Amino acid sequence: MRVMAQMGMVMNLDKCIGCHTCSVTCKQAWTNRSGTEYVWFNNVETRPGQGYPRRYEDQEKWKGGWVLNRRGRLKLRAGGRLKKLLGIFASPVQPELKDYYEPWTYDYQTLIDAPLGDDFPVARPKSLITGEDTKITWSANWDDDLGGTSELGHLDPIVAKVRQESNDKIKFEFEKTFMFYLPRICEHCLNPSCMASCPSGAIYKRSEDGIVLVDQDRCRGWRQCITGCPYKKIYFNHKTGKAEKCTMCYPRVEVGLPTVCSETCVGRLRYLGLFLYDADAVTGAAATPDEKDLYAAQLDVILDPNEPEVLQNARQQGIPADWLDAAKRSPVYALAKKYKVALPLHPEYRTMPMVWYIPPLSPVVDLLRDQGHDAENADVLFGAIHELRIPLEYLAELFTAGDTGEVERVLTTLAAMRAQMRNATLGRTADESIAAAVGMTSQEVYEMYRLLAIAKYEDRYVIPKAHVEQAHDLEEMGCSLDFDGGPYEMGESGPFGEASGRSTPVAVETFHALKQRQTSDSATSDETLRGRVNLLNWDGNGSPPGMFPSSPNATTERQSQA
Repeated sequence: MRVMAQMGMVMNLDKCIGCHTCSVTCKQAWTNRSGTEYVWFNNVETRPGQGYPRRYEDQEKWKGGWVLNRRGRLKLRAGGRLKKLLGIFASPVQPELKDYYEPWTYDYQTLIDAPLGDDFPVARPKSLITGEDTKITWSANWDDDLGGTSELGHLDPIVAKVRQESNDKIKFEFEKTFMFYLPRICEHCLNPSCMASCPSGAIYKRSEDGIVLVDQDRCRGWRQCITGCPYKKIYFNHKTGKAEKCTMCYPRVEVGLPTVCSETCVGRLRYLGLFLYDADAVTGAAATPDEKDLYAAQLDVILDPNEPEVLQNARQQGIPADWLDAAKRSPVYALAKKYKVALPLHPEYRTMPMVWYIPPLSPVVDLLRDQGHDAENADVLFGAIHELRIPLEYLAELFTAGDTGEVERVLTTLAAMRAQMRNATLGRTADESIAAAVGMTSQEVYEMYRLLAIAKYEDRYVIPKAHVEQAHDLEEMGCSLDFDGGPYEMGESGPFGEASGRSTPVAVETFHALKQRQTSDSATSDETLRGRVNLLNWDGNGSPPGMFPSSPNATTERQSQA
């Protein structure tokens, strides 16, 4: 047993209202630079829908993730080393710009400078790629709130599969429509196919917390990682010639703060915490023959942080004591392994994703209420699970490789929690049979309710801080906002078109500066951050140096003082 720590996330889909605040704040913090106009490390998809990029789940086309060979061993769906070597200078199996969208802005200057007249001026959409007039036909949120789903819903790969298997069970008449929101970030997988696909070894998984990053110094822009990632959460920056991806806001995580998307989430649906897992068992679990058994195999890889043997092995592997304590209090462990109500996204890709989802129960409650039933009566609610407006088959294709039994179990558990807590709220005697029906006690149901419904900040985010002695090892290799062109000053391109230049140094003094700025109640002016305009380094107090240009008077004054 080789115990390692993994930072994970759980999202409660019942709470997502589709406001896209997480997407906007993530883009402002991470992808507001040139070359990343179309990049959304975090996006919120309306389901059913094509997703972003368009139909990314169609692995027959995009060849992402892992499959088993004839001997039952894992191999990349896109092919092994020889196939990649033969096609290293061309990567045709990846989304094009039209599958994302051509980013645009509007010609606001025309509105500002238009002379007075009878005609109202129009701000034409302008492409951010070419600068020319463009016609808007697609975007990251184009299917938002079922926009056009009645006409385009059949393009959802999961709908097409479920419809075929269920003999047209899903219909798209307006009155029968169903929808929910699905926020997505990089899965920071235990068995990442993007890392295995990279010819230059630029993608790596941090040993201390499992966050998957791209070493910008080693990236050569082959773009094989984009093909290899089945979730299509790696993007190509056409200006720097580098691959970029979600970094799970590691500068914040290192000082004990949650990710930007979690911090700003209106519905408070995201949970952050540690998993302990057996690194030696990952490959075997990912190679489980039956796809429907992959969810259970992934759960088996996750270890119980309260077991003495696990703790002993973890200490031998050098995991600090405060990290082990955080693993015991981890909300993601509780939701995924203890209560088993969180499910991984597309386990059939065999990447062992570490972002988990609690499937939505609200539609069945709303349906029962609208029909005049007692929507939270246990007998009524349990019996209506199969009448959920979101078909079990659809949820199963998302979270359990088609196993509807596991989805039904999770929804029944959530229904039991609603019924049990409804009785408690109304002052009724606790009905132990409700909790017993899902294999839990009333106390366990109440604890799960506290975590899901009214969890405090410190209960939703249990993030151990990085140790100062690790600061030199925690180099800032992911995408950053230090310079306009990417994580370093642009120099001449190399023979393969990659950008080159010096990397941004991050050492102990920067670690302390980050910690001070992000946890202080007052404005700070640390000299080590001079010139580093990074919103992740700014707590909102004062103005970080370099954010606003100096006035001519200020420049003259500094020169006179010198």
